[in-house]
Amino acid sequence: MKGKYNMRTRIIGTGSCLPEKILTNDELSRMVDTSDEWIKTRTGIENRRIAKEETTYSMGAEAAKEALLQSKTAAEDIDLIIAATSSAEYAFPNTASLIQKEIGADGAACFDVSVACSGFIVALNIADAMIKAGGVKKALVIGTEIMSGQLDWSDRSVCVLFGDGAGAVVLDGNCQHDKGQECNSGKANASGIIDADIHSDGSRGLVLTCGKDTPVNMNGQEVFKFAVKKVPESIQTVLKRNNLTADDIDCYILHQANLRIIESVAKRLKLDIEKFPHNMDKYGNTSAASIPILLAELNREHRIKSGDLLVLSGFGAGLSWGSLLVRL
Repeated sequence: MKGKYNMRTRIIGTGSCLPEKILTNDELSRMVDTSDEWIKTRTGIENRRIAKEETTYSMGAEAAKEALLQSKTAAEDIDLIIAATSSAEYAFPNTASLIQKEIGADGAACFDVSVACSGFIVALNIADAMIKAGGVKKALVIGTEIMSGQLDWSDRSVCVLFGDGAGAVVLDGNCQHDKGQECNSGKANASGIIDADIHSDGSRGLVLTCGKDTPVNMNGQEVFKFAVKKVPESIQTVLKRNNLTADDIDCYILHQANLRIIESVAKRLKLDIEKFPHNMDKYGNTSAASIPILLAELNREHRIKSGDLLVLSGFGAGLSWGSLLVRL
C-alpha cells in the first residue's frame, strides 16, 4: 500500500562449494558399461564432483560463508536458514541447524525442505513468504546434496547423471526506498522476488524414487516428458501474470539435469539457447544444489548483473516443479 514502508525480498549474495574429487566420463566407463560419447550425447555431462571428506552440511556451510561474505552480511544478522536437501546425513538434527553451528548464525531459526531437485525453488518461495510476513529480515537459503551416496554404481542409466555440491543465497527483506514511498514489491520493475509458481503431482511420484535402503531409481523417459511439458508451462504462467514475454527475460536459470531438457524448453519457448546458461557438463545433476551453484557461478563471472530479469525453474521428484521470477 502507498505510504507504507513495505518489504521486498532481494538476493544480495551468492556462494557455492564443490567437492575436490572429479569423476570423469572416462573413469565411469571403467566402472560400468558406458562411454564418454554415450553420456555426453544423451545428457551433456562430462564430469561430476564426488564428495569424499565433505558432508552436506560442511559444503552448505562453505557456500553460505561465501554468500555472506559477498553480501557483506554478518552471520549473527541472519534470522532464518533453510536447507534444501534430500541427502542429509541425519534425519535429525536437520542440516540447516548443523550449518548454523558451522557459520555461527546463532539467532537463526533453522529447518530443511525435501523436494529433491525442486527443493531450492520451494525453499526460496518459503523464505520469501516468511520475509514478507514480517518476522524475518535476512535469510540464508541453501541447496546442498551428496547424491553420490544414493546411487547404484552398476546402474548406468542413473549413476552417470548425478554429482555432489552446494549453493547458497542471502536474502534481504529491507526495502531500499525511503519511508513514505511505495515499494512496488509486486511489480516487475522492482528488485527482488516478484512471483512464484509451485506445483506437485504425487500421482506420478513413483517414476523417480529413492528410499532409505534403496538407491535412486528413475523412469528416464517419463521424467523427460514431464519436464519438457511442465517447465515451459510454469515459466509462461509467471510471465503472463506479470505482463511479460519470454524475450523480456535476460537469463533462464534451470535445474541442471540434462542438456536435452534445457534445449527442449528453449525450443518450446522459441528462445535462443544462449539465454539458458548451463554447467552440468562440469558438475552433473546436483539436485537441489544445481540452481544456486549456477547462480553463484554466473554472478562470480559477471554474466548476470543488477537490474537483470531472471527466471529460476526447478523440476524433479514428487513429481514437483516450479518457477520464480526475480529482478536482481
